Amino acid sequence: MTDHLSPLDTAFLDLEDEEPQVSLAISSVAVMEGPAPSHDELLAALASRLPLVPRYRQKLRQLPFDLGSPVWVDDPGFDLDYHVRRVALPPPGGDAELCELVGDIMSQRLDRARPLWEYWVVEGLSGGRWALVSKVHHCMVDGVSGTHLYYVIFDLSPEGSGPMPEDTWSPGPEPSTWSLVADALRELALSPVEQVRMIRQALRTPEETARRLAGTARGLASLAGALRPAFGSTLTGPIGERRRYALARAPIGDVLDVKRRAGVSLNDVVLSAISGAFRRLLVQRGEDPDPQAVRSLVPVNVRARGEEGIYENRVSCMLPFLPVHLADPVERLRAVHEHLAELKAAMEAQAGEAMTTLAAHEPFPPVNWALRLAARLPQRSVVTVTTNVPGPRQPLYLLGRRTLEILPYVPIAARLRTGVSIFTYCDQVAFGVTGDYDSAPEVSQLADAIGAELQALVTAYRPATVPADA
Repeated sequence: MTDHLSPLDTAFLDLEDEEPQVSLAISSVAVMEGPAPSHDELLAALASRLPLVPRYRQKLRQLPFDLGSPVWVDDPGFDLDYHVRRVALPPPGGDAELCELVGDIMSQRLDRARPLWEYWVVEGLSGGRWALVSKVHHCMVDGVSGTHLYYVIFDLSPEGSGPMPEDTWSPGPEPSTWSLVADALRELALSPVEQVRMIRQALRTPEETARRLAGTARGLASLAGALRPAFGSTLTGPIGERRRYALARAPIGDVLDVKRRAGVSLNDVVLSAISGAFRRLLVQRGEDPDPQAVRSLVPVNVRARGEEGIYENRVSCMLPFLPVHLADPVERLRAVHEHLAELKAAMEAQAGEAMTTLAAHEPFPPVNWALRLAARLPQRSVVTVTTNVPGPRQPLYLLGRRTLEILPYVPIAARLRTGVSIFTYCDQVAFGVTGDYDSAPEVSQLADAIGAELQALVTAYRPATVPADA
């Protein structure tokens, strides 16, 4: 049976195809205690895990004339050594050198003729450390399924995970173009039958179907408002192929303390800090931090429990305006909390999920054209992307080495000149700031501002101390 990409997964490929300067791979950087393993030692460890990740030995085949969605096929020439690279940082091997390397790695597209992933071993980090940069195309994973790969490739203890499953893989025959076209035409012919089945299923539960339709309609009305252009600024515009990358970190205890004292979510806290950072950037550039200057695409995980290991995109989104017009961090946090609550009540994320689910049962050609059109419409209304993915709270190990921190990276495209990714691991929240190399050179200042805004929230919500002689 042919394994097709979903319409949403295909949209990431199409967006990359339409923007030759864009790479839509997602990434993370696992910083490890030393010493680094030898190349052969790492290859052997990864080879033992390949049976657990079939996608790592599959490549994509696209159909002519968009008759059907691309399909995953076994790569008969799979070469693990090709996918594992090795590089060393120049002295002193600090954050600046690591960030410059990550920007260079993520500026390059993955080879579509091969499985869409790479690992980069980075030696020469200060303190005897090394790093493993994971690079995977967004059509294969989203933040949640990408994080699940850590549980597959890494171990929960320095002793390892015990015996791996026997590797019995041998590549299946690669289908011909004509056979793929024939399958696509057959699926197009059967599409009306699938639609009738869905309608019959919906009619069996009319009250539930009515509630879903009403919620979806309300969410679509809210999403339609996002088509209005945002207030003009230099945060959007044409982008090139090169990327900059910068980091900020915070103890998760500080973020959770603010969350608890303010009665908000962790996502509210980090989005508030990011809002303050964008306010600083606009002011620094001499621009007006208008209430409608920064609308962010905020991905929302829509996986059911237990579906984390399904390697595809299962996300919807919300499109909030970040309150960059508010100077006070406490007011800004309250505004973020209230605005996100409004969007949740409007069921934006549920509407997006419903539409992508429905698209999976419709004929592929019109769905694909519609998704391409939808990708173009918000290019002047969405200004940035902010992703927040919860990571492991327990330490991970690779070949007995402890993972000290995990740093996230989010790609940018479609006139978005900056993006911010948030990832929690053990006791740390890490922020990865991606910027277009030429039009967003202040990524380091933006990352520093996120840290400063978080500290401002910590200070604002810290209990007042009573003098000892009171």
